[in-house]
Amino acid sequence: MVLLPKVPALKTPSADAERKKELQIFEKHAGIRFRKTDFLNLAFSHRSFSNETSSDIDNNEKLEFLGDSVLGVVVSDYLFRIMSGQPEGDLARIKSFVVSEDSLAGIAKSIKVDNYILIGKGEEYSGGRTKKAILADCMEAIIGAYYLDSGFKNVQNFILKYLIPEINKVMENKHRKDYKTLLQEYVQKQYKSYPRYNLVKKTGPDHDRTFWIEVKVKNESYGPGKGKNKKEAEQQAAGIAYRELAEEIDTFIE
Repeated sequence: MVLLPKVPALKTPSADAERKKELQIFEKHAGIRFRKTDFLNLAFSHRSFSNETSSDIDNNEKLEFLGDSVLGVVVSDYLFRIMSGQPEGDLARIKSFVVSEDSLAGIAKSIKVDNYILIGKGEEYSGGRTKKAILADCMEAIIGAYYLDSGFKNVQNFILKYLIPEINKVMENKHRKDYKTLLQEYVQKQYKSYPRYNLVKKTGPDHDRTFWIEVKVKNESYGPGKGKNKKEAEQQAAGIAYRELAEEIDTFIE
């Protein structure tokens, strides 16, 4: 039997009585209970907050790294159990939707994660509290923190509570469409090639960038799409291309 090393000491943000009360409200709303609220407080600590506050405070990025892996295992295990007769590609497609930034950010909003994130002033002023990437990353950090604090079974129950409805939406084709995936599937099938995404420009200061990206299908360019990160801009561009190819795509789908 291999003995795991102890969880290293984490430099968590301080939590006064008011902050502890806030964390308890979040726990009640999300339906979880931490043994050590320091883990939860650290999960809410964005890099911009730790950079502005003190070099002695960790941020939530390592918890996010851990939570991403735990999330993947739990969702993969569940899909394997309920779709044992389906090909691997179907499981991978559904998983890609339910663990996507859009999905996790939506769940984060539903349990009011944005109310509790600790972020720096610059990020606060640029609307960071509502950015999908920050919300999704924080959600993964909470999962990582809960895994360390309360073990696999508890975090599995927490994840499935919120992810099973998302899985069901995808299986019933009621989910928000991932235009990048849909466009790629069409282009591969129709042209035996792949869409190509190109950065057209980026505007704004470092803490509040806007990216403009176009997509090429064969020799045609579509877009540009714009977003606060490249993934969002690529998704927008793919949506433009997908809708402009609507007549061909309708035939393809049928």
